[in-house]
Amino acid sequence: MAKTRELCKDIRDKIVDLHKAGMGYRTIGKQLGEMATTVGAIIRKWKKFKMMVNYPRSGAPCKISPRGASMIMRKVRDQPRTTRQDLVNDLKRAGTTFSKKTISNTLRRHGLKSCSARKVSLLKPAHVQARLKFANDHLDDPEEEWEKVMWSDETKIELFGLNSTRRVWRKKKDEYNPKNTIPTVKHGGGNIILWGCFSTKGTGQLHRIEGRMDGAMYREILANNLLPSVRALKMGRGWVFQHDNNPKHTARATKEWLRKKHLKVLEWPSQSPDLNPIENLWRELKVRIAQGQPRNLKDLEKVCMEEWAKIPAAVCANLVKNYRKRMISVIANKGF
Repeated sequence: MAKTRELCKDIRDKIVDLHKAGMGYRTIGKQLGEMATTVGAIIRKWKKFKMMVNYPRSGAPCKISPRGASMIMRKVRDQPRTTRQDLVNDLKRAGTTFSKKTISNTLRRHGLKSCSARKVSLLKPAHVQARLKFANDHLDDPEEEWEKVMWSDETKIELFGLNSTRRVWRKKKDEYNPKNTIPTVKHGGGNIILWGCFSTKGTGQLHRIEGRMDGAMYREILANNLLPSVRALKMGRGWVFQHDNNPKHTARATKEWLRKKHLKVLEWPSQSPDLNPIENLWRELKVRIAQGQPRNLKDLEKVCMEEWAKIPAAVCANLVKNYRKRMISVIANKGF
């Protein structure tokens, strides 16, 4: 039976003093109004350790045996998507019953916690090999080489795309105050497609793509936005253009256009958005847009243009400065 209380220091001292005077456990217990077993425990502790201080307890013992914990960890290592209920059922079939809370405590004790699975591109063996080759080829490239790259990409921005992740401080009955609500419409309220570019010197021109983009439109975007951006950012000679392997980007006519303009293109592995730092910049832009709360597509385009131009050059430079870490990550994860 668990103890309901601990004796104060004065009573423990009296018990020891009476014991030194020659009194027995029962006599001491009757005189102080305590159980003889409690008196005996305190005296035995004093005889063994010569002290009466209660040290902090270590807490309740682990309910799951080492064997059960090993079973849980083995299952989670093999199948990270295993649910707590699955683990409860497995242990039940093995002859033991535990709650989900106990399972959670065991996993946390072994350094694991529940996290949202990251979304990544579907990689085929050829993609994995191409990513590994790119990482190994460029692992030792000096930082100055990445400073010469003009990064580019397209993205889709929904009118109410990021609003669902916002939180507000409000009182209990103010949930429908317009300041505390987020307007929603079906299908996200529409979206716009943007093309953009940047380098360590800052962001280039941002262009809204109207309609369906084909190779001809893409080349026109490069002529009207990429080249002026290079001049505005003063990239100088020897700069390198980066774009992914979208069919419009790799079309024969596009390659010919790039060749005539004497543009050096960075060889790029397919299915590798994580290697393009502009993805981080798109995220930055979308967060800024959500804070601006545009109400229609025209406002959305206006806010995009304004916020893109406001992104500090220091943010752009920092994304490229740490680029080698992306190579190390790809190699460490064997191309994934």
